[in-house]
Amino acid sequence: MADSKLATFLNTHKLNTKRVLAVSHTLETLRREDRDIKHTKRTAKKGEGGAAEGGEKKPAGKPRSGRPVTDRAMTSALAGGTVSGPTKQRILRAVNYLLEQKKKDKVELKTLF
Repeated sequence: MADSKLATFLNTHKLNTKRVLAVSHTLETLRREDRDIKHTKRTAKKGEGGAAEGGEKKPAGKPRSGRPVTDRAMTSALAGGTVSGPTKQRILRAVNYLLEQKKKDKVELKTLF
């Protein structure tokens, strides 16, 4: 059985898949500032005076997705199955966070998938 690029990468760098799932959950969980960003976008879209307020208050970047990597998606990625683009990005963010903790360089999406 041939391992995927992700599985060999996690084995060589000694990263636990359960840890990747846990880190993804903490990274992707919605916080108050994310809800505020979404709220300002929603009120600006309505046009009820939100356009004037939205021009003054610039949203601070993109909010978190609120959807962590699931166990099913991780097993599919480790087996070399099909994984959606956003899920690949979530796995990449979690792996890069763990590598940063180990004082290692960040990797690109090409190295994992």
